[in-house]
Amino acid sequence: MDNVTKSMNQKQMDFVKKAFKISHEELRPVSASFFYFFFLMSSYFILRPVRDEMGIQAGIENLQWLFTGTFITMLLIVPIFGYLMKRFQRQKLIPAIYIFFCLNILIFYGFFSFFTSPLISVIFFVWLSVFNLFVISIFWSFNADIFSSDQAKRLYGPIAAGGSSGAIFGPVITSSLAGQIGVINLLLISVLLLGLATYFLRRLIKHSNVWREKKLVAPIEGSIWEGLKLMIRSSYLKQIGLFVLLYTCISTFLYFEQAHIISEAFTVSEDRTSYFGFRDLLVNTSTLFLQFFITERILRKAGIIFCLILVPVVASFGFLSLGISQSVVVLLIVQVLYRSLNFSIQRPSREVLFTKVSVQEKYNAKNFIDTTLYRGGDALSGWLFAGLSALASLQAISFLAIPLAVVWALSGLRSGRLFNSMTFNLDKNELQDVITKKSA
Repeated sequence: MDNVTKSMNQKQMDFVKKAFKISHEELRPVSASFFYFFFLMSSYFILRPVRDEMGIQAGIENLQWLFTGTFITMLLIVPIFGYLMKRFQRQKLIPAIYIFFCLNILIFYGFFSFFTSPLISVIFFVWLSVFNLFVISIFWSFNADIFSSDQAKRLYGPIAAGGSSGAIFGPVITSSLAGQIGVINLLLISVLLLGLATYFLRRLIKHSNVWREKKLVAPIEGSIWEGLKLMIRSSYLKQIGLFVLLYTCISTFLYFEQAHIISEAFTVSEDRTSYFGFRDLLVNTSTLFLQFFITERILRKAGIIFCLILVPVVASFGFLSLGISQSVVVLLIVQVLYRSLNFSIQRPSREVLFTKVSVQEKYNAKNFIDTTLYRGGDALSGWLFAGLSALASLQAISFLAIPLAVVWALSGLRSGRLFNSMTFNLDKNELQDVITKKSA
């Protein structure tokens, strides 16, 4: 019986390796990364519908304050992260950060169990917004350390599918158990899943040959200001920063439109939470399908430029549709298309861009772009939306967002061209090295 089981497992592994072009040496790191991302996103998506509802309960007219609070919190946390990166090796520090966030969730569990205060809800909204960006930025920085750009094009699709699978599993847990054990007790399940993510993070460290090189386990010098300096000095990183800034502006506009449309369409809190859960389920199911069967092929065959401009083009047509109709159905279609293509195509291709930068840039500049710049864009566009909503209707704002999406597409075009140019130059240098060695 054991031999039959081993034979079946071997056949399954052979199928996976063949389907996703994974070598034998890559299989264990990819599997560990898959489950690391799976449990990380499961933990987050158990909490996400609660956060979105808390945002509406705080008042849609106050959303820009919540986004500003998130940005300020990020400004306080990123320097602390930079200081810790200087003093500790990454393979020890990063698991400790996840354990720290586990303790945070337990603290919120205690507060929600004994207190009912709007202030706690606001703090939880801000904390989860910071937690989401921070842990996912670390996840992709880790993978950029481990896999080369060529590997990333093949492997980021199936790895990202781990996150999408978790993003489906989390809402299923929430919808299945919330009524039976209560919303507060879901935080305990979230802690358990985050603990499992930490376990697979440690497995990823163990299985990755890259970590045996001393230069990758050494502490990294830097800070939030070092990340900003690195970005300013590099035209490549500046272009990526602009691309991310425009992305977060478009996403914030869409988030605010969602808040207004849903608050008017549903007056009962449970109905709004149900909509958010259903939306997440559709988005994550679509994303999972795309990541397993489409992402790798598009990244290899269509190229990085196509992948970077696809979502901005979809966003342009999405805002055009919302400008014509503000119905819940149109909103749902736009959100599912926008978010599923973003998670399955744009995010992996954006992470591929960072495989061409130094280790310092991966952790300092990338962290600055993914957290401080991202949340700064949230806050800025939140206030911009609030100002526009005082002067124009939601439909008019949708039309005004279209030129912004076009500029975002042009930024993606420029970022892709710079990446291709760097790849070409690196390949030429490697070829020249080979010729020189043979001549010698």
